[in-house]
Amino acid sequence: MCLAIPVRVVEVLPNQRAIIDLSGVRKEISVALLDSVAVGDYVILHVGYALGKLDPEEALQTLALFGELAAFEQNSQQVVA
Repeated sequence: MCLAIPVRVVEVLPNQRAIIDLSGVRKEISVALLDSVAVGDYVILHVGYALGKLDPEEALQTLALFGELAAFEQNSQQVVA
């Protein structure tokens, strides 16, 4: 199964690279597959490559769902333990 996640671009670098932020974690990625990227854009990230741009509202909704899933998994593990 493949997973692509929305991330926010915080810095555009030379050579089709960018720095993204995901919940405080920053990472350098490739944006070579996109026509253009600007600071503040949300992109879909898969194995270090931005695959496409995402509407900010949709990105925030998706990230909120990931947060709910993480909270559910944490609560489920506490009940089992």
